[in-house]
Amino acid sequence: MKKYLIIVVAAVALMSAGQQDSPITKENGTDIVNTTTLAKNVEGYNGTVPVKIYIKKNKIEKIEVLKNQETPKYLAMVKKSLLNAWDGLTVKAAKAKKVDAVTGATFTSEALIENVNKGLDYYQNNKK
Repeated sequence: MKKYLIIVVAAVALMSAGQQDSPITKENGTDIVNTTTLAKNVEGYNGTVPVKIYIKKNKIEKIEVLKNQETPKYLAMVKKSLLNAWDGLTVKAAKAKKVDAVTGATFTSEALIENVNKGLDYYQNNKK
């Protein structure tokens, strides 16, 4: 009986871990793309700059920067100038949009832009 219970618990744990590891999750009808694993090699000035992209009815609702090691002052500049650049656009239009880096925070800007592009690519190729 113990052996069977251990196998069942292990199987359930593996199945739920696989679901949580997906870069796309759903919440209240919104697809959320997390670029933490998609862009793990994309670095800003002090490391990775992962984002969550909220997409509803094929339009970007918002982009949220996740935990990172960027200098807060420069990250604030990037957030203020870039984060809403894609809001309201369709995924196709957002991918085509050319967004310029913020002067003084080029590495952080470029990492954020690349994270968004990788997230949108993944979404287009894997949405359900």
